[in-house]
Amino acid sequence: MGNKKILIVDDDPDIRLGMHVRLKANHYDTFFASDALSSMAEVRKHEPDLIVLDLGLPAGDGYVVMERLRKFPAFAVIPIIVVSARDAHANRERAIKAGAKAFLQKPVDDAELLAVIQQALDEPEHLKKPFVHEVGSV
Repeated sequence: MGNKKILIVDDDPDIRLGMHVRLKANHYDTFFASDALSSMAEVRKHEPDLIVLDLGLPAGDGYVVMERLRKFPAFAVIPIIVVSARDAHANRERAIKAGAKAFLQKPVDDAELLAVIQQALDEPEHLKKPFVHEVGSV
């Protein structure tokens, strides 16, 4: 089996590049979308093992992306890690209810991001359900 594929959905090219470098160094294959609309095309094209998703996106926010993904059974099981600059207090619970496995506040710590990604990817298929990751609990 090859490297796990991760879709990074963020409108900031510097954040996409930084995540790509960190994830590639840890043997993940990455590809990108810069808005909500193109994220769906990239999911269909690459069938990612996991999605790292910003909430503040053009053409619909991250909540719209999660809502769209949940409409397709093949995509509904893809783990989503929300990484956002939006207020964690106001958005963490909403993101989890929308289908995210975890909510991380930007700027995100590399070790924390990698640990949460690994946890989401290692979860047995029959246990796939949201888990709440609290910042600093890794």
